[in-house]
Amino acid sequence: MTVTRSSEIRAGCVAVIGATNAGKSTLVNALVGEKVSIVTHKVQTTRFQVRGIAMIGSVQIVLIDTPGIFAPKSRDRLARSMVHAAWTGADEADAIIHVVDAPAFHRHIQGEGGVRDCLSAEDTDRVMDGLKRRHTQDAILVLNKIDGMNRNKSLALIAHFSASGMYADIFPVSALNSDGVGDLAQKLVEAVPRGPYLYPPEQAADIPSRLMAAEITREKLFLRLHDELPYASTVETEKWTWQKNGSVRMDQVIYVRRESQKPIVLGKGGKTIKSIGAAARADMQDRFGCEVHLFLFVKVREKWADDPVRYRESGLEFDV
Repeated sequence: MTVTRSSEIRAGCVAVIGATNAGKSTLVNALVGEKVSIVTHKVQTTRFQVRGIAMIGSVQIVLIDTPGIFAPKSRDRLARSMVHAAWTGADEADAIIHVVDAPAFHRHIQGEGGVRDCLSAEDTDRVMDGLKRRHTQDAILVLNKIDGMNRNKSLALIAHFSASGMYADIFPVSALNSDGVGDLAQKLVEAVPRGPYLYPPEQAADIPSRLMAAEITREKLFLRLHDELPYASTVETEKWTWQKNGSVRMDQVIYVRRESQKPIVLGKGGKTIKSIGAAARADMQDRFGCEVHLFLFVKVREKWADDPVRYRESGLEFDV
């Protein structure tokens, strides 16, 4: 990623919003230059705001990675809170990036897409409607995953969204490969105001370590059990104990909603949970820079998604 380095002190917040699975977290990680948000191919992976901090020369850009915007069911409290968190991030930011899954949207408008492409396009329209209601005229559109499209299709999408008159700039990018991310970063340098830094320059993310550790395990859980386990699971770091040798002992609980889901997480002879733990531990050691002794437990809590404490710990609002 090549970016012109500014010598002017600037700092501001940029909200990254979009439909579920558009690649928002991958884009945030690419802009920051390291992994600050978990990424899976599953929709609704991000459940709360995560702030990634990118330093571009003397300019600090605080990227607010938000949950995907979709139409939550009226009785799904967690889903409602997630969507509310996404729009709250947008309302509080100095600039907004709207990320679109470009291949999925193109397939939809060509009548070639399946159910998932249709839902993604509907949610993209939902985001655009939300921006209109907020009278936002200077949002930045990112057409993501262009590595899966040819040039003519990309140009057709740019023309489609340009016609809406809603966006100050449109950037075709591949967040996964960092193609086009440098040009986007340069635009963000110009979009944030002059002012002092909001975080220490060496800090890459604003998320408590215990919560980040739980997110890492949740990512591995989703990746390992993407077909077998529904979204009705969560991870909590119950204990974090520093050892005399500088390592950390971590006890985490994977909560599921039904007794029948426990054997799925455990696997035959505990094989599945051992695999999840090994993958999580490796990421944690890279993240925290120390040896990690990780102990995972599986418990049933049918209504974990209705516990207000879990919402407060994640920065979500309980009653929305």
